[in-house]
Amino acid sequence: MEPTKSELEILQVLWQHGPSTVRFVNDTLNEEKRAVQYSSTLKLMQIMAEKGIVKRDERSMKHVYSPAEEESKTKNLLLKRFVDTMYKGSASSLVMQLFGNKGTSESDLKEIKDFLNKLD
Repeated sequence: MEPTKSELEILQVLWQHGPSTVRFVNDTLNEEKRAVQYSSTLKLMQIMAEKGIVKRDERSMKHVYSPAEEESKTKNLLLKRFVDTMYKGSASSLVMQLFGNKGTSESDLKEIKDFLNKLD
């Protein structure tokens, strides 16, 4: 199941910090992203658990949530859908548009060239 933008924000916290309580996720979102009400975060994480996006450990008073899928698996799925939808499945079209963007720094280009050389 493809997570929404808000669900991805929560997943990012869980991927970065590991299994966490709703309070921790909410506090982190408020520090890093935007103002979010605790009740909204709680409800969204409950929905995510129902959808199978996160797992909920109910063994203690404070429920602890963890991602149901690894970060790389979710990101690969989202990237594939994005490339399929926006670039008709052509990864090279995506890369060409990225390189055509004047915002690509010299260090980014060097890192990309090094990566490509390692593939050979």
